[in-house]
Amino acid sequence: MTERPRVSSSLLVALPWWARVWDMVNVPLALLSMFAVVAAVLVPGTVAQARARHAGPVATNWTTYHANPLESGIAPSTATFAHPKLDWTSPSLDGQLYGEPLVEGGLVVVATENDVVYGLSATNGSVAWSTSVGSPVPAGSLPCGDISPNVGITSTPVIDSSRSEVFVVADEVSDSAISHHLVGLGLSTGNIVLDQVVDPPGTLTAAQLQRPGLTLDQGAVEIAFGGNAGDCSTYHGWVVSVPESGGAMRTWEADASPGDDEGAVWLGGAAPVVDSGGNIWFATGNGSNTTGPSPDGGDSVIELSSSLVPLQSFTPSTWQTDNADDFDLGSSPPALMGNGLVFMAGKSRTAYLLKESKLGGVGGEVTEQPFCGTNVDGGEAFTTKVVYAPCLAGVQAVRVNTRNHKLHVLWSTSTGSSGPPIVAGNKVWTIRQDGTLFGLRKSNGKAVVQLTVGAPSNHFPTPAVGDGLLLAASSNRVVAFH
Repeated sequence: MTERPRVSSSLLVALPWWARVWDMVNVPLALLSMFAVVAAVLVPGTVAQARARHAGPVATNWTTYHANPLESGIAPSTATFAHPKLDWTSPSLDGQLYGEPLVEGGLVVVATENDVVYGLSATNGSVAWSTSVGSPVPAGSLPCGDISPNVGITSTPVIDSSRSEVFVVADEVSDSAISHHLVGLGLSTGNIVLDQVVDPPGTLTAAQLQRPGLTLDQGAVEIAFGGNAGDCSTYHGWVVSVPESGGAMRTWEADASPGDDEGAVWLGGAAPVVDSGGNIWFATGNGSNTTGPSPDGGDSVIELSSSLVPLQSFTPSTWQTDNADDFDLGSSPPALMGNGLVFMAGKSRTAYLLKESKLGGVGGEVTEQPFCGTNVDGGEAFTTKVVYAPCLAGVQAVRVNTRNHKLHVLWSTSTGSSGPPIVAGNKVWTIRQDGTLFGLRKSNGKAVVQLTVGAPSNHFPTPAVGDGLLLAASSNRVVAFH
C-alpha cells in the first residue's frame, strides 16, 4: 500500500484545529493545502498572519546553545534584521534567566533559577505553558557561589526536534538533600516525561554546578559540571552522558588522580561541542596540580568519543602556572572552524591554533599569540576564516590565516559589550551587561543597531534567532525583535 504524503509538522502548527482534524481523516494533501491558504488569509490569529509582520525567515529553529552542535552561532542567511523593531516582551517569569532562549515549533523555550521551564508563544510572547520541575536550592545552602537567591536551572536547555522534547538539568533540594535532575518535557505541553538524577558518582553535590549548556549526541544528552564561583569545597570537572529515554549514564572526570580536584567544565555557559563524527569537545578550567610532573586534566582541550573514551588532548606548556593563577583555558569552548584548525582562547590572554586531527598533547599547538588582553568568556561565533570572540573588554574579530597559521585581529568593538556573540545578516549581535543589545557591523565592529533589553542576571548573556525573531533575555523576561 502506498502511503499518501503527509503535511509537515511546521505547517500543521500553522493550521487551525479544524484543518488539522481534516488531515487526520485522510483528506488529500492538495485539498488540505488549499484550506491552509484560505485559513492564512481569513482566520485571525493564525501563525501565518504573525509571520507576515516579521522581517526574518518564516521558520527557523534554534534548538541548542549557539544554534548547532558545533556552536558556530551563525543564523541562516535569510535572518537579516536590517532595521529591527520591538515585537514583544514576555510577562515577568518566575525566576532569573541564565540560559540562552531556544526556538522550536512556534515556541520560545527558557528555564529559570526557580526550576520553572516555560514555553512562550513566538507570536506574542504569552505563556503557552509553564512547568515547575522541582524545588530550587537556596544559595545559602551552597559552600560558595554568585547566583542568588536560588540555584535551579542555570544551563541552556536543549531541544530534540525529532522527539518534540526539551531537556533541562535542575539543581533541586528535597529534605535538605541536594541533587541534579535531568528532566525531559514534552515540547508542546510541558508535561514531564523523564526525571532522572544525574549527579556524578562520589561527588559532593552542593559543590558541583551544572553551568554549561546541554547538547545531544547520538541519542544521548551530554551534561557537563564544574564548581561554584569561588572554587570552594571539593569538586571535579565532569562530562555525563545519559540516554534521552533515561538509563545508565557514562561519565568522564577531570583531575581524577587521588588528591586532585577542580578542572571545571564550565565554558562560560557554552555547551560541549559535538563534531560530525559524534565526538565531544570541550576545555577545562584550572586544575589543582601546580608543580607537576604531569598535567592533571585541567586547563586542557579534550576530545572524547561519544561513549566518553578520551581520544586526544592539548595542554599549554604553561599549565602549572595557569593552574596556579586561575587562568582557565576552559572559560570558553574550542571553535572547530571546519578548515582543519581549532581556535582556543580562555583567561590566559593567549590564543591557540590547534590541529583538529592532532591536538598534540602538552605544548602541541600550531600557533600561539597574545590575544584579547582580558578573559574570553562564553561561546564564540565563527566561520571557516573569522572568529568573533567574547573578550571581557568587548568582542573582538580575528582572522585565521590557514596558510601561515597567523592570527590577525580585525577589530575590537568600542561598545564594551562582551556578551558571547552570534551572527545574523551582516551584523554581529552581542549583549552588554547593562542590557543593551548591539548589532555590530561585521567589517569593522562599529555599532549600527542599539536596542534595549533590560539588565540580565546571566553573567554571559547571548542572543538567539528563530521564527523570524531576534531574541534576548533580561533578568526575568524574554524580549523579541523582528
